[in-house]
Amino acid sequence: MAGEVLGKCPVCGSETEVTRINCDRCDTTIEGHFHLCKFCKLTVEQKAFTDVFIKCRGNIKEVEKELGVSYPTVKNRLEDVAGALGYKAEIEPIVDAGKRKVVLEKLNGGEITVEEAVALLKD
Repeated sequence: MAGEVLGKCPVCGSETEVTRINCDRCDTTIEGHFHLCKFCKLTVEQKAFTDVFIKCRGNIKEVEKELGVSYPTVKNRLEDVAGALGYKAEIEPIVDAGKRKVVLEKLNGGEITVEEAVALLKD
């Protein structure tokens, strides 16, 4: 029994390409350049996580129990898999603590509206 196709080169990390396919039953061989599906490019760990995630139907609490890890770990692994599949997370704006405090104080004091506070925190 053969192993899985490697989606990434174990030496340099570049994507690999399948150039030969063989049928064990009839011994037909096809040569060419075949692209791997995006799931083939996941690491063994990413595939194992994805398997558990799907088994648990995306229920993060169940994934936590199954893997014996915390909520942040599940979220980080999910983000890692999503990134490997080409789905980039939207970058949330970084708000420094001082600015956040001033905006919240103004909001609490009635100096600005909720909408204005949100806009200020997004800047």
